[in-house]
Amino acid sequence: MLHMRVISPEAQTGEVRDLLLDEPGATHVTVLPGVALQPAGDVVEADVTRESVDALLNALCELGIDRSGGVTLEAIDTSLSDASDAAEKAAPGDPSDAVIWDELVARTGEESRLSASFQAFLTIACLLAAIGIITDSPVTVVGAMVLGPEFGPLAAIAVGAVLRRADLLRRGGLALAAGFPLAMVITALAAVAFDVTGLLSTATLDDATQVDFIYQVGPFSFIVALLAGAAGMLALTSAKSASLVGVFISVTTVPAAAYASTALVEGRYAEAAGSALQLLVNLVGIVVAAGAVLLLSRRTAGRERVIRRLSAG
Repeated sequence: MLHMRVISPEAQTGEVRDLLLDEPGATHVTVLPGVALQPAGDVVEADVTRESVDALLNALCELGIDRSGGVTLEAIDTSLSDASDAAEKAAPGDPSDAVIWDELVARTGEESRLSASFQAFLTIACLLAAIGIITDSPVTVVGAMVLGPEFGPLAAIAVGAVLRRADLLRRGGLALAAGFPLAMVITALAAVAFDVTGLLSTATLDDATQVDFIYQVGPFSFIVALLAGAAGMLALTSAKSASLVGVFISVTTVPAAAYASTALVEGRYAEAAGSALQLLVNLVGIVVAAGAVLLLSRRTAGRERVIRRLSAG
C-alpha cells in the first residue's frame, strides 16, 4: 500500500474526504483541519492500495488539487491492520500489476537526466568493461553491465513515446547521445594510457575468446534486447525495481560501447563496427519492448483518462 497525503484548500476538503471515503481501496482516512501552512489549507491522509492510486490521482487532479494544494505518495513497508487487509481485498486486480503512471513519469524523468552522477556511472561502467575485455574476464564485463545506468534514459524515451511527452524524449535522448560518446572517448583514452604505461595491452584482444559475443551481432541480439526491455519496464511499473539488476546482466550495451572504443585504438575496425551495431541494436530493442509493455498497460477507461492528463504535461 501507499500513504497518500493531500493538502487541500478548506473549501475543497469535504470533496477530498468524500472521495477517499468512497474508494474501497482507501483506508485509515484522516482529516487535519488547518494544519497546512504552505500552501495553506487542510491535510487529508489515507492509506491506499496501488490498484486504486491512479484513479484517485486523476480525480484529485480533476478537482484541481495539484494546482491549489498538493498530493504526495509514500510507500508503506509494513501495515498491521484489518482495515488495510480489507481495502486490499476490495480493490480490483493485483497490487504488483498496478501501474501508477504519475510515479512512472516522475521516476523516468528523474533517472534520465544527463547529470554528473549519470555520466560518472556510465564512464566507470565502460572503463570496467574495457578492462574486462582486455583481460578476457567475463566476470568483470558482467559487473560493468550491472553498473551501467542507461536504462533510465531508455525508459524515459519509451514513456515519452507512449505518452507523447517531448520533454521525456529530449531528456532521455540527450543523456544517451551525450553520455555514451563521452564515456567511449574516455575509455579509448584510458586504453591508450594502458598501452603506453604497460599496465595492459589492447593487443591481447586477439586472445579474448570469452568476450567475443560482444561484437558478434545476430538475431538473438535483438531478441535479448526485446526481452530485457520488457523485463525492465515491468520491473519499473510493478515496483519491483530490484529485478533491474538481473535484467542488464544479459544486455551488452555498456560492453559494446567499451569494445568499440578499445577495438578502434587497436585498429580492429570490423570488430569496432560490430560492437557499435550491437550497441544500437540493444538500445533500439530495449526502447521498442519497453514501449510495447506500456501500451499493453493502457487497458481501462480510467487509465485512458490518466494517460490523456499526463500527455497534456
